[in-house]
Amino acid sequence: MIAEKAFLGSILRENYLLKDTNIKQDYFEDIRHKELFKIMLDLNKKGKNVDVVTLTTLVNLESFGGISYLNEILSYANVEKFEEFEDLIIESWKEREKRNILNKAHIDDWEISKVINALDQINETKLDDHTPISDALIKMYEAPWEEKSIKKGVPTGLKILDSMTNGFQDSELTIIAARPSMGKTDILIHFAKQAGWQGYLPCIFSLEMPEEKITDRLIASTGNFNRMKMRDPYNQLTEKQKDAWSFIIGRVADTNVQIFDDSGQSVAEIRAKTRKMIHSFPNLKPIIFIDYLTLIRPVEFYGGNANLQVSEISRDLKAMAKDLKCPVVTLAQLSRSVESRQDKRPMMSDIRDSGSVEQDADLIMFLYREKYYNSDSSDDTLEIIARKNRNGPVGTVLTKYNAHTGEIIDADPRSL
Repeated sequence: MIAEKAFLGSILRENYLLKDTNIKQDYFEDIRHKELFKIMLDLNKKGKNVDVVTLTTLVNLESFGGISYLNEILSYANVEKFEEFEDLIIESWKEREKRNILNKAHIDDWEISKVINALDQINETKLDDHTPISDALIKMYEAPWEEKSIKKGVPTGLKILDSMTNGFQDSELTIIAARPSMGKTDILIHFAKQAGWQGYLPCIFSLEMPEEKITDRLIASTGNFNRMKMRDPYNQLTEKQKDAWSFIIGRVADTNVQIFDDSGQSVAEIRAKTRKMIHSFPNLKPIIFIDYLTLIRPVEFYGGNANLQVSEISRDLKAMAKDLKCPVVTLAQLSRSVESRQDKRPMMSDIRDSGSVEQDADLIMFLYREKYYNSDSSDDTLEIIARKNRNGPVGTVLTKYNAHTGEIIDADPRSL
């Protein structure tokens, strides 16, 4: 309460602070302070002075404590510590709101995802997100005389793709879109393995495929085993493959991949589970992989409007990447419209129920295989087509893809 008094007293002393603050009426705990702040805002909007004299002329003087209380508030004023008072008020408000949310959730029997989403919104409220240009320039002052190392992201394991994107970057949202059975899940597993081997913490949220299938694919692609044989390793694997089994299991274990296979997870749930992993593995930076976009459960139903639902999801995914300061890589389906064109290489407009995906994503890549449309072809090329790259060039990267094992490697021998 003292912080509230000091905050309001500082405004009484220096009216200009009223225009600078981001504090809202609801942030106050004392009902008298809520009323007084509302009156201050109204007076300021009308161009009137906000001082004790002006306030004492109001007919509702007692609603905020009267003259004696105004003088008491003024005695707490300290303009130099105004920002500290703001921080204390908003932190107190956050704690009250969290208690209110948990109490309401208990009474109304909320789903856990709704609770997590509500708490996240409170936690992310902040007052100060600005940087003065003078502070920004200090960091840049020595730039012409200091060799700057390029900030590398999470490696993809494909050298040509890494040279184009510089890896998956913190706070960025990547969308990988393709038609069904084009190789989306295999490319996601490839990226997750490579990230794990480079010392990152890959968190795979598989909303369609169970954990057992993801594990099978991790083993098959690492050991270059035919996935059909993974259905019955005892009878199907050769002796040579069985001899290599322990080594392959160890290699997969080295990835530190974390698998979450509950269907219909929301972004709030994904965020909460990732935060738990961050606390469990404090020395490893996370990278989030999601299979796939339209299987994420939105907070709102929007009357079944898929575009609005996808817009909410992509916006929340981008916010999650920024808040957790880690890359988020999400698979997406393409609409059938791609099948009607002579050149079936995907375009932005082919993303199913695209909503604001194109706007929210930092990197959008499409997958294309000629063999997908011509089963008689012997071409094992998988094209990774970068149509949007906010921080780099766009273009096509050629890889070799074994659809039987899931193994993906660079196509150009010169890049190996």
